[in-house]
Amino acid sequence: MALSLQDQLLQAGLTNKKKANQAKKEQHKKARHQQKHKVANVDEAKIAAEKAQTDKREKDRLLNLETKKVAEQKSIAAQIKQLIEINKQPKDNGDIPCNFTHDNIIKRIYVDQKTRNRISQGKLAIATFGSGYEIVPMPVAEKIALRNESAVVYRADAAEQQEAQKTSTTEEDEWYAEYQIPDDMVW
Repeated sequence: MALSLQDQLLQAGLTNKKKANQAKKEQHKKARHQQKHKVANVDEAKIAAEKAQTDKREKDRLLNLETKKVAEQKSIAAQIKQLIEINKQPKDNGDIPCNFTHDNIIKRIYVDQKTRNRISQGKLAIATFGSGYEIVPMPVAEKIALRNESAVVYRADAAEQQEAQKTSTTEEDEWYAEYQIPDDMVW
């Protein structure tokens, strides 16, 4: 039969009967005091475990949100890639340069006259694809822009809107009004 710790200490001679009874009385007194005054027994280990569990849940929730965000970005990138691959128009098949800006740097692709006209009319747009650029129809460019605005590099209608929004002084406009724009100027 298993003896209590108190009985084991008494048998080993590490304590005497008087000290054992005194310890028992103090425990009983403490228990009655807690019951009488309705003092909740604070279990620090339990509180620490609950706090750790709450922290773990929050950390897991944030990690799940980050994972979902990364998966969503990959999904959007795959959708854009698929849209471009399916709808890309031929490029580098002509000798007429088509200039556009990307990240404040002027870029150039060579196209034929028909493609260049369609780009300037707003029927085609230029989108980034990998480390290069592809020409896509305007409806596809709009779908791409819905997923990632920065993937569409050049749209003729957007370029016209940006230029219309830029306000130049009337003095500059009057000064340049005297000059004719050459017909062979290509931009």
